[in-house]
Amino acid sequence: MPSVSHFAPPAIPLSSLDAALGERGHVVLGAADVATLAGVAPEALQALVPSWDDLRRDEYLKDGGRYRRRRHACFVVEGETLRQVPHRMHWQPVEYNALHGGMERWFEPVDPATIAQPAWPALVLALARACSRQRPGVARWHVEAHQFRIDTSDGLGRPTPEGAHRDGVDFVAVLLVARQSIKGGETRVFAAHGPDGQRFTLDQPWSLLLMDDARVIHESTPIQPLDADGGHRDTLVLTFRAGGFLGET
Repeated sequence: MPSVSHFAPPAIPLSSLDAALGERGHVVLGAADVATLAGVAPEALQALVPSWDDLRRDEYLKDGGRYRRRRHACFVVEGETLRQVPHRMHWQPVEYNALHGGMERWFEPVDPATIAQPAWPALVLALARACSRQRPGVARWHVEAHQFRIDTSDGLGRPTPEGAHRDGVDFVAVLLVARQSIKGGETRVFAAHGPDGQRFTLDQPWSLLLMDDARVIHESTPIQPLDADGGHRDTLVLTFRAGGFLGET
């Protein structure tokens, strides 16, 4: 099987998070620093992992693919309070998602038992605090949580079938949960208004890419199986938006 170039993630120390995010518009943290940021033991994050085996097929893929499974939930963060809101659609304008924008997409909700795990609110609140340090005037964050599994059911799995994009929010957090028997899945982050860009492969479970959505464009390259049994890539994507949920009237 041909080799695939692998660029190491440009992880920074946790102490540099705020300065680096403000300067570059994106940062990568290693798993140990993510656990420290959330104030939980690494084992608490790992306790979330089994829920990725019970995601539901994404029925909205316009390319007809069968390679994406997901669950979705929405929250509001005010100060140190995390409140789940009634289950709602996921919606993006076509300006940000040319492939699936303008559609009311209703995905199966995240299992309540997953949200009840101590690591779930700890992680969401910790990332909301990091966002607030970049936007001191924001009193409320509207958070969408997406559990994704991209597999190789079609021989090729596409983490971002819409291509390089922004999400139309304030901040996007991508946490790698697992990589199983795959190659590819390279992360690419580009400056939204300039020539700068980076490419790397998130390969450590619970490592984090945190992005200022107005400043960068991102994508992940397709994955392929390493053997006949197939493989998958699991992520948790959390988006933070100050001005309400997208599509909210």
